[in-house]
Amino acid sequence: MLYYLFEYLETVNFPGAGVFQYISFRAALAIIFSLIISMLFGKRIIQLLQKQQVGEIIRDLGLQGQIEKQGTPTMGGLIILAAIILPTLLLARLDNVYIILMLVSTVWLGAIGFIDDYIKVFKKNKKGLAGKFKVVGQVGIGLIAGSILYFSDDVVLREKVVTDDATVIEASALSYDNEKAGEDGKTVAWVTSKAARTTIPFVKNNEFDYAWLISWVGDNAAGLVWIIFLPIVILIVTSVSNGANMTDGLDGLATGTSAIIGVTLGIFAYVSGNYIFADYLNIMYIPDSAELVIFIAAFVGACVGFLWYNSYPAQVFMGDTGSLALGGIIAVFAIAIRKELLIPILCGVFLMENLSVMMQVGYFKYTKRKYGEGRRIFKMAPLHHHYQKLGYHEAKIVSRFWIVGLAFALLSVVTLKLR
Repeated sequence: MLYYLFEYLETVNFPGAGVFQYISFRAALAIIFSLIISMLFGKRIIQLLQKQQVGEIIRDLGLQGQIEKQGTPTMGGLIILAAIILPTLLLARLDNVYIILMLVSTVWLGAIGFIDDYIKVFKKNKKGLAGKFKVVGQVGIGLIAGSILYFSDDVVLREKVVTDDATVIEASALSYDNEKAGEDGKTVAWVTSKAARTTIPFVKNNEFDYAWLISWVGDNAAGLVWIIFLPIVILIVTSVSNGANMTDGLDGLATGTSAIIGVTLGIFAYVSGNYIFADYLNIMYIPDSAELVIFIAAFVGACVGFLWYNSYPAQVFMGDTGSLALGGIIAVFAIAIRKELLIPILCGVFLMENLSVMMQVGYFKYTKRKYGEGRRIFKMAPLHHHYQKLGYHEAKIVSRFWIVGLAFALLSVVTLKLR
């Protein structure tokens, strides 16, 4: 909203109004606003949750310090959601398709988590929202996100090509812009495409077209890519959302890890949305995607601000209201900037947590069938509880997981040049 106000002020030559055109300036403001909202208003929300007796119900699993958390306010994800949505509404361009997508995803997934927490806390049902309904909600937002990213005319790619003037390119798929004469009679042009392509990390000429997966259908493959693209988006959104939910088991673990991932995604969004950097790094240029930097700046600020209250010992837990939303936001954002194949590295902590649960359950069932008694790989799953069982202090586990997450983030950034 402020963007449009300052855009108007610039037309009447108001001094300094033009600074709002800079992504970096608005991103900095988004971080500041989200920190203010989460840190100042967060305390009031925590007090309100305490008055409503919205306390976490803790099961005694024999973990050090676990019982002491009984009664700590939950549903603190409301703080995160407010600190993301409000700065975005104030500072971003609300006619941008990527901003609209991220706001819808945030509200949608936050609502699913809120319903789950509400059932647990107010209805006193420890199971919360039935798993099948959670999955339906995640599939729903995956379907919406995939449809927008595939079918919207505002979602395109542009890449720099050098070609002969005589080269014929199908007008239905591509168009020339900013043509200029090059050496040897070549034409240098930015080419706009609607192709469903993504980035493969660590691979030279690292673009993957989803149409390849259904190339066996023949000439109609390009028009049927959505058949494979939408299920992939749904799978990614569901997996990462659940991964963040699994990670939210220790004070500050999911919050800090998400902030690190958010900073990395912000770097990718900035370079992908700036044709100068995209050209220099030889990566996909995604027009208008730089506006996502405003959103992810608010996301990072919200996570850091919430960490003020969520760090050990936590004064509030985010609950599923926050964890489901954080994971889903990360997934949709990564898909929007064509970095979804980087998720196993970037979200390595989430992946480890998810895999530890899958391995534990799978091995237990296998050994029970084979030996009549279930055996375990880890002392307890998810992985962070395994280390608690080994006697490590909660704060040390969280700090080390952050360090691992930072290493994964740096490795992800390196993929911009290392291929």
